[in-house]
Amino acid sequence: MAQVLEFKLPDLGEGLSEAEIVRWLVAVGDVVAIDQPVVEVETAKAMVEVPCPYGGVVTARYGEEGTELPVGAPLITVAVGSPDAAAVGPAGEPAAEAEGSGNVLVGYGTQAPARRRRRVRTQLTVANGTAPPAPAPASTLAPEPAAPEPLISQGPVPVISPLVRKLARDNGVDLHALRGTGPDGLILRADVEAALRAEATAPPTTAPPATAPPATAAPEGTRIPLKGVRGAVSEKLSRSRREIPDATCWVDADATELLRARAAMNTAGAPKISLVALLARICAAALARFPELNSYVDTEAREVVQLPGVHLGFAAQTERGLVVPVVRDAHTRDAESLTAEFARLTEAARAGRLTPGDLTGGTFTLNNYGVFGVDGSTPIINHPEAAMLGVGRIVPKPWVHEGELAVRQVVQLSLTFDHRVCDGGTAGGFLRYVADCVEQPAVLLRTV
Repeated sequence: MAQVLEFKLPDLGEGLSEAEIVRWLVAVGDVVAIDQPVVEVETAKAMVEVPCPYGGVVTARYGEEGTELPVGAPLITVAVGSPDAAAVGPAGEPAAEAEGSGNVLVGYGTQAPARRRRRVRTQLTVANGTAPPAPAPASTLAPEPAAPEPLISQGPVPVISPLVRKLARDNGVDLHALRGTGPDGLILRADVEAALRAEATAPPTTAPPATAPPATAAPEGTRIPLKGVRGAVSEKLSRSRREIPDATCWVDADATELLRARAAMNTAGAPKISLVALLARICAAALARFPELNSYVDTEAREVVQLPGVHLGFAAQTERGLVVPVVRDAHTRDAESLTAEFARLTEAARAGRLTPGDLTGGTFTLNNYGVFGVDGSTPIINHPEAAMLGVGRIVPKPWVHEGELAVRQVVQLSLTFDHRVCDGGTAGGFLRYVADCVEQPAVLLRTV
């Protein structure tokens, strides 16, 4: 006899509490294997394929593409041991009934749920306008086999997401008056937002005073939800501005010799070395001299924590927005290794294949905004880091070189730093050392 098991959206790690369904990989009636990906979701960190710990026949899916679900909300139900299709394991072998793989993402167990009384579903007046049927006598209620719990309300209205409840409460929306568009009448965030839009565009219930001049309604405009990557970037930048007393210093540097050194390295027949890899080497050497900037502030302990290794983040613009992949242990890598890792992470970012682990754990960020054709900027620190180095475009400019006016390749470097971890002297020393290495790459030989 088949047993129907419910698989819920697991904890995807990094403190994420919700995810948006991007694409279903299975349909109702499909046979799935243990640990087979069943849905692709987008979190505030990355795109993730979620594997199901059960093998069997898909009997239900919860949520349409584009729907946001909180962690713990049902995703699918699977009939394990179905007579139509036996549950299958990773290699096509029959799987033990009600047995999970144990391999689902962080923070979510995969063992089969304990058998329990079947929950009696209440017919909601909001969904169909009918009164609920009279409850059955207590003597007729008997334990039944475990079955998947439907998406029912947590209270008198069909809402499962606390975020949806908060949105409605903050904006004075009566959930009892809404008709949900989700599975089984579930009220989604989109339903609350639609109610808010309707309220904003509704005509006034009373006519204006006769003496009042005619009013022209302001255009509604285009609303772009702050969710996914854009929402995460917005939250992180806002937090950085709220918590970090930042300051910025900058300097122009002659990058002519750095470009010549790179050209010489790339004519030796070895793999090509990127400019950002050379800048990363310079950053790692500078942080070894000024470790105050490779740190973060523990606000609860009121301590500055200096970190032993450099995990270098770099800003990358993608179709999904700005992301900051992290090169692990940048201080131990040579220029060739850094070039390869920058290329790998950049390609993964553009393809949307970065994992949450690729986007977390940075200790210092390198921001090459010169690729956008601008000379300078005042970067916002990537919280909770203590500093970010900005690099503008390299352009030919008049420059005094060896006592004579010449045309040189000039770049503006800017350093935004957390003034809690150091004073201006330290920040200026770091930036001056970076500029010296850019102008005379041989300076690096004293630190490698």
